[in-house]
Amino acid sequence: MSENNGAASRNILITGAGGGLGRGLALHFEQRGHKLLLLDSNADSLTETVGQLTSPESCLQSDVVDITSAEEVKAFVDRSGDIRLDVLVNNAGTQHVVSIEDLPVEKWDLLLDVMLKGPFLLSQAVLPRMRANDFGRIVNIGSFHSLVASPFKSAYVAAKHGLLGLAKVAALETASVDITVNTICPSYIKTPLVDAQVKAQAEVHGIPESEVISRIMLEPMPKKVFITPTEIAATIEFLMTHDARNITGQTIVIDGGWTAR
Repeated sequence: MSENNGAASRNILITGAGGGLGRGLALHFEQRGHKLLLLDSNADSLTETVGQLTSPESCLQSDVVDITSAEEVKAFVDRSGDIRLDVLVNNAGTQHVVSIEDLPVEKWDLLLDVMLKGPFLLSQAVLPRMRANDFGRIVNIGSFHSLVASPFKSAYVAAKHGLLGLAKVAALETASVDITVNTICPSYIKTPLVDAQVKAQAEVHGIPESEVISRIMLEPMPKKVFITPTEIAATIEFLMTHDARNITGQTIVIDGGWTAR
């Protein structure tokens, strides 16, 4: 395998690759010489991400998959054939900003399914292949909301808290081989998902969108800047290395000091 600043070239499976952080990760990893397997529930968005790659050959597989369906996840892994699955990035996410009293049960189910059941199903599906190769890295994209709460985000906070427990159990179950399982917890990343949250927060709080960014999103953050996809990608790339083999079951917080208060 070729070396990229200490990280061997890996095959990286990214969920939610059709936009936002997932697209940013895909573009970064391609530039670093890694190969990609990209999943999203939206065909047009996924096609757009693949179209932005410098080289079509860097994408080993792109598939429209409902990651909340065990059948669809298994079918995808079966279609991948003998492709080596080195790294799984459980990135897919969604949001719904509303009070607990007004949260529809179907929205609760959707958020928990996408952000907790999905990572479980993907991990369950790829772990046998990682065990067979005696190498694997599973990285869950959590949130500072994996550690603290905000009003009007009950389902999101519950799902992101749950990811930490899932990662810790998986880390213990894979400790006998060179597999690690960790959760990266960033504060707000400037993506379309966050843009939608700005609008929703403005509505529930009755304040302008600019005030949501300054008062709600960045005010509690000592650094007062949005996190970038490159910062997340660089952290994942370190976790891929041999030097990170003993970093497992951990919560890696990239929040500009938010949770240090």
